[in-house]
Amino acid sequence: MYSVPGKVPRLALILGLWLGLSGMALAQQRPLPKAVPQARPRLAVDTTRTRSADSLRVAAAPQGDIKTTIRYSATDSIRFDVAGRVAYLYDKAKIDYDDLSLKAARIAIDYNKNILTAEGAPDTTGRIRDKPVFRNGAETYQSGRIAYNFKTRKGKIAEAVTQQGEGYVHAETIKRQANGDIYGRNGRYTTCNLENPHFYINATKMKAVPGEQVVSGPFNMVIGDIPTPLGFLFGYFPTPSSKKRASGLIFPSFGQTTDRGFFLRNGGYYWAASEYVGVRLTGEIYSGAGNDFGGWGSQADIQYRRRYRFNGSFNVAFSQRPANQILPEEDVTLDQPYQKPKSPRTFWVSWSHSPQTRPGGGQFSASVNLGSQDYNRLNSFDTRRVLTSSFTSSIRYSKAIRNSPINYAINLDQSQNTGTGEMNLTLPNFTVGVARQYPYEWLGLEPRGRFYEQFSIGYTLNGQNRLSNLQPARQLDGIPLIGGTSEARRIPISFNNLGDLFKNTQSGLQNQFQISLGSYTLLKHLNFSPSVSYSSSMYSKRLNYQYIQEVQALRIDTVRGFNYAHTYQGSASLSTNFYGLFSIKGKRVEAIRHKVSPSVSYSYTPDLRSSRWLYEPVRFENLTNANGELLGNRYLPLYNGFPYELSGSGQASLINFGLNNQVEMKVRTKEDTTGTTPFKKVSLIDNLSLNASYNLAREAKFRLSNISAAFNTQVAGGLTVNVNSSFSAYQRDSANRPIEAFLWEQKKWRIARLEDAGLSLTYQFNKQQRKTNEVNKTPPPNNNPSLGAPTPVNPYEDYVDFSIPWSLNASFTANYSSRLPVLPRAGESRTSPFTTVSLTLGGEIKITEKLRVGYTTGYDFSHKEVTYTSLDFYRDLHCWAISGNWIPFGQRQGYNFTIAAKSSLLQDLKLTRNRSFYNR
Repeated sequence: MYSVPGKVPRLALILGLWLGLSGMALAQQRPLPKAVPQARPRLAVDTTRTRSADSLRVAAAPQGDIKTTIRYSATDSIRFDVAGRVAYLYDKAKIDYDDLSLKAARIAIDYNKNILTAEGAPDTTGRIRDKPVFRNGAETYQSGRIAYNFKTRKGKIAEAVTQQGEGYVHAETIKRQANGDIYGRNGRYTTCNLENPHFYINATKMKAVPGEQVVSGPFNMVIGDIPTPLGFLFGYFPTPSSKKRASGLIFPSFGQTTDRGFFLRNGGYYWAASEYVGVRLTGEIYSGAGNDFGGWGSQADIQYRRRYRFNGSFNVAFSQRPANQILPEEDVTLDQPYQKPKSPRTFWVSWSHSPQTRPGGGQFSASVNLGSQDYNRLNSFDTRRVLTSSFTSSIRYSKAIRNSPINYAINLDQSQNTGTGEMNLTLPNFTVGVARQYPYEWLGLEPRGRFYEQFSIGYTLNGQNRLSNLQPARQLDGIPLIGGTSEARRIPISFNNLGDLFKNTQSGLQNQFQISLGSYTLLKHLNFSPSVSYSSSMYSKRLNYQYIQEVQALRIDTVRGFNYAHTYQGSASLSTNFYGLFSIKGKRVEAIRHKVSPSVSYSYTPDLRSSRWLYEPVRFENLTNANGELLGNRYLPLYNGFPYELSGSGQASLINFGLNNQVEMKVRTKEDTTGTTPFKKVSLIDNLSLNASYNLAREAKFRLSNISAAFNTQVAGGLTVNVNSSFSAYQRDSANRPIEAFLWEQKKWRIARLEDAGLSLTYQFNKQQRKTNEVNKTPPPNNNPSLGAPTPVNPYEDYVDFSIPWSLNASFTANYSSRLPVLPRAGESRTSPFTTVSLTLGGEIKITEKLRVGYTTGYDFSHKEVTYTSLDFYRDLHCWAISGNWIPFGQRQGYNFTIAAKSSLLQDLKLTRNRSFYNR
């Protein structure tokens, strides 16, 4: 035997390997030619011919047990036992062979038996360091000692730890078969990545099929080294690789509710249909209270994703609950026996589809939230869904035709109010548009900077078919109607009412032409822009009015047939900008700039009330309205409530006034030390605007519209202030109704009266949170993105950002209206002009590195009560997590406490305790 230092001359190493190992190709730090099996020496007369022939035969000879190059290295030394054909590597030894990699403190290679052995080495404190780490393809093993046969690809690993999917397999001894299967004795399976895991499933026998599953014999759960009686006769744990998705059972959760009895909830099956689609099918069943069955429910959740193309999710849920009301005794008679009320059946559908933008292709998107009126109230655990009464849905396809100015879009829209049961559908709503065209280009003229080159024409075709289950009240300006009603009627949505629903449809087409006459500069500073527009509408029906003198009431019929109506409008606007600069030259503030943007516009719409295609004249003889006024002759609209209804206000000659203000401050920056950007702009007032209009065509009564004012700004980057208000210049009588008299005629110093106002203050107290929100700021979709599916898969497991130590958001809202009665009515107390005054607080506090507490509360000053209040916490326990939520009072009063494994593989390994509005 002899030893070779860690760094030896390459020639001596090759010579030693050739003499000692006879054909084994070993190289230090870089690969050498493939190894050749040992062969007997040949006898030949011609040495040159023999040497040449042998060289060719060696290169073409069949390979032995070593199939490819072995790369190896060691920090301390490498020792060769030539007689025993064993190589020893010491200190941080490493071997790479084919798809195998082995690192350890000590490695031995026995070429007679084709076995690699590796183990760690004790340091000065007696602790074992550099334990063997063995990689075979995608598999990794860490152990105390490894013995591996690189010919048969079988191995035996002592004190082994290997990762299988999201889990880890610990075993006293592991045997690896040639096909990759692993057999373990005295094994432990866990998702904790520590050497001494917090919990594990203990089994005497265990088998792992890499990338597929881990199965075991009888097992029991061990938590904190304390055995528990939790276990079963066998264990099955799917461990799909990152490139493979697996299907499997979803175990239900068990509990009890006061109204529906015991339950099994969220149990079912997950089906990995393909690499792009995953389907989750779950259900729930209730034992019921007394002799009544508690009902059942089902849910299908489909997630799909195609990289660089689209992604989305589809969810449909159905629930049947027992009827919780009992008919009164007086309704039960001998002639009509008691009938048990039917169990309410509810459903909900959610669909979200988001495409990836591709040039030249069509874009399809969907955002759908619709279902039964009472589904969220009866089934949802999400407070936000219960408190949200308005849902909207939209399915849209749009495309721009290549090499053409034409683009089109088709929408299917739906809106639903779960509080009132009103539902409106637009099936379909399409738009065909033509990009602006310049007439001089049609004539083949070259651009020369002439004024007519700014003339342009745009065209849009709109179509709509609306369906609503709400029939509006049949009343018209106080005119008595035959069959009229003062209240709207809601048609229940069912197959039996399809006829009434289709009768309530409204459809129409609209053509719009926008003609721009250019933009011109007057007196060097004024921007003048005239335009003309033309609109026409087409309908398949219209209204027909007939006054019946005998009953002194108006009859309204719907007449079917093709109908056409049109209108036109002209407008011109004049605007400019001017600035005021106030130099300060202070230590931090350099100057303040004030930007003023005044604008004046004029628009004219002719009086089309006398035209037969928009209105029908009706003469009312000796008929008065509810106020005792004679009706006389009236022009009644033919398309009242139809889509694209043309203006029915008669002639309009409007002068519109607008004044916008912005105030900015130029300050010196503290961060800049180079002098390249010594100043920055800080906004003091983002917007302060005033708008009003004056109708010259209206009679002397109320020509001046209300004056609207808006103000918004940000203070110190954290306080957002928004103010909206409306002022009236007219006086009011004792009944609080406006009269034709200006306020300055009564009091010279008073110009306008405050009608309505709204104030909103929002502040984020943590600057770090504000920066995070600015980075992650994205525009919201049509629906509320926080609602998602009606029943979340795991409603208690939200993402927790521990990088922010604390956050506090405060929001104050106040709304004022002077249109409420000034004097109290009979039997009523005085009404406050403030319709809404509320304060909302919310945020999170990072107690420790692993514990975070969140809170939401508020106070309604109008009703003098605390608003929705919730306190929740999250504790990270490495491989486990504890989350809880407490609602101290209110309709949804209760609490929830959950401790669960963080791994999605063991998502059913959890303990939940709750008292909610379902089982309180």
